[in-house]
Amino acid sequence: MPSFNQSIFHPTVFFLTGIPGFETYHAWIFIPFCCLYVIAISGNGMILFIIITESSLHEPMYYLLSMLSFSDLGLCLSTLVTMVGISNTREISFDVCIGQMFFIHGFALMESSVLLAMAFDRYIAICNPLRYATILTNSRIIKVGFAIVVRVTTVVVPLLLLLKRQSFCGSHVLHHSYCFHPDVMKLSCTDTRINSAFGLAIVISTTALDSVLILLSYVLIICSVLNIASSEEQKKAFGTCVSHTSAVAIFYIPTISLSLVPRFGKHAPPLVHTLIANIYLLILPVMNPIIYSVKTKQIRKAMVKIFLSKLI
Repeated sequence: MPSFNQSIFHPTVFFLTGIPGFETYHAWIFIPFCCLYVIAISGNGMILFIIITESSLHEPMYYLLSMLSFSDLGLCLSTLVTMVGISNTREISFDVCIGQMFFIHGFALMESSVLLAMAFDRYIAICNPLRYATILTNSRIIKVGFAIVVRVTTVVVPLLLLLKRQSFCGSHVLHHSYCFHPDVMKLSCTDTRINSAFGLAIVISTTALDSVLILLSYVLIICSVLNIASSEEQKKAFGTCVSHTSAVAIFYIPTISLSLVPRFGKHAPPLVHTLIANIYLLILPVMNPIIYSVKTKQIRKAMVKIFLSKLI
């Protein structure tokens, strides 16, 4: 029987997997990944800069949008080094892997929490517009942001502490280009039932609950909008929700796919699993600034104003 020393509990390194079957082309695959990261970082950075510098956007809706862009930036930066550097090195130390998991899962949970807060914002704006300014004050938005940080910390830290108690005495090869909690947990050679139960409880009480509450808010919004007599006003009300519903879709569809494929798609090629995992982390930061730039008139006007000021 092996002695459970420090090296068993804490392996020296894990080995990351790039794109299965395309190992010889990793240097070329780096180019589109790099372009996506540039789009995501510059797009979300621009959204943050516009909201911070443009006083007309200092409103609850845009403060929440800035939180969304911040979480997108966090997701990008959490995986940037390992994703684009997979062609040069496949090794990642145990402690760095734990740190990367904290930021990946933390910013993903932050994204879900902000989307829920934005759904509440849309509900108040459409169903109770006269009380919008008194309900969603700046101080309440700050409290919401603080609550999200507390929620992320109290959920993710215990999950990773439980993982650190596991021993890894077998394979150290991960199936993604970054450290993902379920992927790392599968490599443990000790009982992971507590970890699995706790992880499932977290998913149900956070992302799953958020999605149900978002759905409920839109049911109430639809009922309220359908009571509006004018079809033009109905169209205008629904139009204010297009950006948010698009952001919800591009967050939850990859999230659900990433959860279901390992369970129900065990016979799918490894390439399918890897592509879904990479899309999960890249499609959000890339698409969110594009959606809000195209669909939000105030953001577009602020962008045009900044560009024109630079040209003059």
